[in-house]
Amino acid sequence: MKKLTALLSVTALLLCLSVFFTYKVSAATYTAVSGDSLYKIGQTFNTSTETLMKDNNLTSTMLNIGQKLYVNCATYTVKSGDTLYSISKKYGITLTALRRANNIYTDMIYIGQVLNIPSVAPSVTPSATTSSVTSYTPGEIDLLSRLITAEAQGESYEAKVAVGAVVINRVKSQSWPNTVNGVIYQNINGYYQFSPVANGAINKPADADSIRAAKAAMNGADPTNGAMFYYDTSTKNTWILSKPV
Repeated sequence: MKKLTALLSVTALLLCLSVFFTYKVSAATYTAVSGDSLYKIGQTFNTSTETLMKDNNLTSTMLNIGQKLYVNCATYTVKSGDTLYSISKKYGITLTALRRANNIYTDMIYIGQVLNIPSVAPSVTPSATTSSVTSYTPGEIDLLSRLITAEAQGESYEAKVAVGAVVINRVKSQSWPNTVNGVIYQNINGYYQFSPVANGAINKPADADSIRAAKAAMNGADPTNGAMFYYDTSTKNTWILSKPV
């Protein structure tokens, strides 16, 4: 009986240790590469710029290539027979997300390699506070959807919502026009605020994802946490380039 009690105690201890060490592996590291930003890394690991700065004791959003950052995600150690595809299926994430979280764009992995497993980003949902939701016309929904298509075609759904949120944040701010049309077509010092207006891309029909993203942004979804600018690499407007993202 004593032996059985001792065995059960040891088993319980091992289970506790197992749970403890399973939890600890959620602290992972990510190495910054060319073109990275805290915002992009935050999108990859479903976290915010502010959280990344706090967790890594950063006082600036500037990153250096090769800089290691602590990220809150699970890790997986590659075993014999593993492939990136099989690992992505095992954890229910896309192969693209797995590649991005580890900056691996070939199929070469090796036994013992530790991979970051990014969490599956939750669906972008409207704010719980419905009192701040404004009604928009079908024309405004269409216009915002076309802007999102032009600005973020091929990007993630969350990125599309982010484009819409920037417009809505401006509509709600006293510093900008108070309508969707006014914000999108605003011209300052001879420059339109959004390049698709200037180059005509905004006149192309919106895709289904962009329409859904526009409606989400209009209902309060905001992955940007209140931002009124985003970086457009095609713009040459020095006024826009001088503004914080």
